[in-house]
Amino acid sequence: MAIMTTLSLEDAQASLPDLVHRLRPGDEVVITENDRPVARIVPAQPGGTRALGTLHGTVLYVANDFDAPLEDFKDAVQ
Repeated sequence: MAIMTTLSLEDAQASLPDLVHRLRPGDEVVITENDRPVARIVPAQPGGTRALGTLHGTVLYVANDFDAPLEDFKDAVQ
């Protein structure tokens, strides 16, 4: 079951390690300052790291003029 918790900045500072270790998928901690939300803590998604080269060979077509200036911006390019 996802849980949304709201804490003041001071309370979050005092218990940050505990907050982080208790997070489960779908949970969210909103940190407030002067009763206004200023930050949100959510658990990291598994598999968040990306390996270089995993999309190698997936671009099947590149137009000959792919890097040509767009008509709307020709005056801006020198």
